[in-house]
Amino acid sequence: MDAGGGAEVPSFLQSLFAGAAAGTSVDLLFFPIDTVKTRLQSSQGFLAAGGFRGVYRGIGSVIVGSAPGAAAFFTTYDYLKHNLPSPISHPSPLAHVFSASMGECAACLVRVPTEVVKSRTQTSTYGVAASSFDTFRNVMRADGVAGLYRGFGITIMREARSIPFTSLQFPLYEYLKRSLRERLPGKRVLHAYEASLCGSVAGGVAAALTTPLDVLKTRVMLDMRADRSGIPSITHRFRSIYRVEGVGALFAGIIPRTFWISAGGAVFLGVYELAVSSKLARGL
Repeated sequence: MDAGGGAEVPSFLQSLFAGAAAGTSVDLLFFPIDTVKTRLQSSQGFLAAGGFRGVYRGIGSVIVGSAPGAAAFFTTYDYLKHNLPSPISHPSPLAHVFSASMGECAACLVRVPTEVVKSRTQTSTYGVAASSFDTFRNVMRADGVAGLYRGFGITIMREARSIPFTSLQFPLYEYLKRSLRERLPGKRVLHAYEASLCGSVAGGVAAALTTPLDVLKTRVMLDMRADRSGIPSITHRFRSIYRVEGVGALFAGIIPRTFWISAGGAVFLGVYELAVSSKLARGL
């Protein structure tokens, strides 16, 4: 498998295996940074949400959801990227945008419920002693399955084609890989660590620019009001944060978020490229 493009297309099982390995690796490694970011974005305030205490609180939901979520993304992304019509020898940026967007939609079916549980456990919504499973039961008791998908719309908006995250990250990632490969002697294939550097840059740029949407997603997921008819729209919530808390609140957590996704992009995409080309994956 060529990390820089132009090699054999990974099979469904290769994408499944490599995506699961990548998702689990990055989520376990960077979970404490995600906890700090979530608490910075919480309307209750960083210290009240837990500060630096218990930064692995909520890890149970991630362990359950990261592997299938990432696997769903990469199986969809790889299939569409290599099967969409393209007038040139390699997929166009629009093909990358569409493929990544559809991959995110598939992944969010798994990711959103785990993020709802994770966010509420991280911020001690149901008490400091509540585990991920306790939080899951509380959400189901209060709101049922619909409660697990609170924030699904804003998560899709944040990462799908109409909103910049995926539109920026994956076309930029593929462009950086192709550009780097063309500058190497003999245009050799990229090593996994070289592809991971491209993933780091692409992830950091996309993360910084889409922080306001991530803040909105966090606020929606943490909204505990019983009367769902009184929940403000995304537009109203955005204006309210801007007017009451200022523009700084819309970029709350930008430093840990950018660092987390930049470093996470390196690990996520580096592990994926390494795993998909491994002996184990080649045997699938």
